[in-house]
Amino acid sequence: MTTVLLLILSVVTGVFLGKHFGKKEKLAKNLLVLSAGFLITICLNEVFPQVYTSAGSSSLGIFVIGGVLLQMILEALTKGFEHGHFHHHSEHNILPAALMVGLFIHAFIEGIPLANETQEMSPYLWGIVFHNLPISFILGAFLFNRKRESKSSSSYPSILIVALFALASPMGMLLGNYFNPDLQPYFLAIVGGIFLHISSVIIFESNKNHNIDWVKIGLVVLGVSLALMMHVFHQHPTAHSH
Repeated sequence: MTTVLLLILSVVTGVFLGKHFGKKEKLAKNLLVLSAGFLITICLNEVFPQVYTSAGSSSLGIFVIGGVLLQMILEALTKGFEHGHFHHHSEHNILPAALMVGLFIHAFIEGIPLANETQEMSPYLWGIVFHNLPISFILGAFLFNRKRESKSSSSYPSILIVALFALASPMGMLLGNYFNPDLQPYFLAIVGGIFLHISSVIIFESNKNHNIDWVKIGLVVLGVSLALMMHVFHQHPTAHSH
């Protein structure tokens, strides 16, 4: 139950912040960079070790690549919401239905491996939570600022998109309970590819004039540090209980 609440709250909180602070693009960018540092560390420290130490790991690399390719396809629908490629001049090129489908599939697949997590507050769960916040921030800014600018548009489609996105990962987790646990590494490999693609695009995309962006570097280091601390706590939970 705690897992479901965290997943839903991460989306609702992000959308709320985006609705009220969505015009502050610098804040959205900083949240994305921070989450990318966290996400890529979770990917390399938690997801990939689980994938490559499982039975049949020699064939799982293709599923990681499949996750990368799947995310590239989904971005044709979402127009890059997942890594902040959103600009006000392109709002009218984004179809709400396509956005809803793309984000739902993305979050649904991420939720499936949660069904077999042995620890309720796992680093993988926190990776999704940190990942959801900036996406939801941008989503809230897009949906509700767009509504303000077009007073004739109903709020129901926006609420529906947010609700489906918030429930997608819990629904994926629910479905995952009915899968053979032996399939866990395959779904985890796909999600690893998705995480790797999104976080690397955010971190490694070119800075303006290729100058060193110390704020960006600092945010990445902060995100990495937070994920490493969580990794240590996850590996040695009893050491922190005294």
